[in-house]
Amino acid sequence: MEALTKDDFLNGQVLLIDKPLGWSSFQAVNKLKWAIRKRFGLKKIKIGHAGTLDPLATGLLIICTGKFTKKIPDYQGQTKEYTGTITLGSTTPSFDLETEISECFPTAHITEDLITRTTSQFIGEIEQAPPVFSAIKKDGKRLYEYAREGKEVSVKKRKVLINSFEITDVRLPEVDFLISCSKGTYIRSIAHDFGKALDSGGHLSKLRRTKIGDFNVNIAQDPEVFSERMLQK
Repeated sequence: MEALTKDDFLNGQVLLIDKPLGWSSFQAVNKLKWAIRKRFGLKKIKIGHAGTLDPLATGLLIICTGKFTKKIPDYQGQTKEYTGTITLGSTTPSFDLETEISECFPTAHITEDLITRTTSQFIGEIEQAPPVFSAIKKDGKRLYEYAREGKEVSVKKRKVLINSFEITDVRLPEVDFLISCSKGTYIRSIAHDFGKALDSGGHLSKLRRTKIGDFNVNIAQDPEVFSERMLQK
């Protein structure tokens, strides 16, 4: 980190950040931006991320600086890998823990074998409806804005590609998974639809992005640590 110069950041860097729980992607970008500007006395610097992570998700965030911001669309289009937990037997309006549980469903019929077999319905090209609590725009307004106002809007289903969907542990009502998928996939929607496919309900209770293309979260750093290292004299 200390070897990087002002020109390095201006000419372009790819920074791998492990986004903490509760942080927005915007906050992570701003933390790095502030540290770089303060370290080199810059008034401004181009910086952006290649794919949003919700505040309740952790994991890999690719941040580009300078001329490398032009590469952001390329990184956004790469395959993503996620690990996480689906809690069966209940649903929430946001499909995750952003909102309170709204409905409960029976789970006594659900077996480990049924869970494993049901994953096959979600492999390959599938159609999914984005959560109503999402940043997608409709008529110039974010879907989550309509949702928070209590307004119902119709959302068109989108085609996404699920390369693999593996169940890594079952501790009913919790089910751990590993998913590899295309750009634009909503894991929250998979959790919701997976619960439905089991004749029950489900919501996403934990999510971590572990890979984007060839980039792995194992070599990513906490934004606070990045900031501290940048400001060390």
